[in-house]
Amino acid sequence: MKETVLVTGADGFIGSHLVEMLVKKGYKVKALSLYNSFNYWGWLEDIDCLDDIEVLNGDIRDPYFCRHITKNVDTIYHLAALIAIPYSYVAPESYVATNVTGTLNICQAAIDNGVSRVIHTSTSEVYGTAQYVPIDEKHPLQAQSPYSASKIGADAMAMSYYNAFELPVSIARPFNTYGPRQSARAIIPTIISQIANGEKQIKLGDLSPTRDFNYVSDTCEGFLAIANCSQAFGEVINIGSNYEISMADTLNLIKSIMASDVEFISEQQRLRPENSEVFRLWCDNKKLLNLTSFAPKISLEAGLQKTVQWFTQSENLSKYKHSIYNV
Repeated sequence: MKETVLVTGADGFIGSHLVEMLVKKGYKVKALSLYNSFNYWGWLEDIDCLDDIEVLNGDIRDPYFCRHITKNVDTIYHLAALIAIPYSYVAPESYVATNVTGTLNICQAAIDNGVSRVIHTSTSEVYGTAQYVPIDEKHPLQAQSPYSASKIGADAMAMSYYNAFELPVSIARPFNTYGPRQSARAIIPTIISQIANGEKQIKLGDLSPTRDFNYVSDTCEGFLAIANCSQAFGEVINIGSNYEISMADTLNLIKSIMASDVEFISEQQRLRPENSEVFRLWCDNKKLLNLTSFAPKISLEAGLQKTVQWFTQSENLSKYKHSIYNV
């Protein structure tokens, strides 16, 4: 029999790609989309395998619903979360409700229903600005935004269920994922969509911070590698490329790929508060490699070329409001 997996946050950027990968690998997939009265399934509307999955509509903030959807499930990939940092400045309580309480609900439901495996999704933002590089899993956690604070809380909640109730959980901690379908609030889609729409000046925030970018298929492969590793129970595992690049160099690389001479303009509303900006992220991915033998396959330049190709297709570009600052 096919293993049944549940993907929360399946309607989002990474979630929709993970659903596609799981279907291709032969899993029976239940995909959770946030309930809305339009019956709109987010990026699941765009995947090729929509007829091969079971789409569920609901909200992880409801414990009864979580208990309902986790019945007869073997593995849960828990990606559902609020992730936009600027929005967390003005709506912090919603981040606690979704990210912390939502994770609590999924963990408790998994215990109640005897789920065999939970992969909880963390974020490199929990590390804050690097105190040393590359950043391994022992690096101190620093809450530099309400978003990162909520994810630190969510990670701790998941780990508490491992320690207190023997929940078979692993914490996957991806660094900066990019690729087709990413939100326009992120720097790479912001740059590409503005250039593709003919803008001569790009509006961005601070270009000095560095990031460890990972193409979305590599992030999803990392999730599956962790899920298939029996030694990963109760472990926090980074998913990253072990390659650091500044925002400025990222901009110039995209300009080169798109043959653009666009100019950069700093826009105040795109700047984080000084103490909230994470200035340096660089992943130490040795733990994932040692546990699973998985290493990223897609170089940054190759991934950016794939991403540009997707965004510059008119049917995709039209879905982005490039002139509006997405929070």
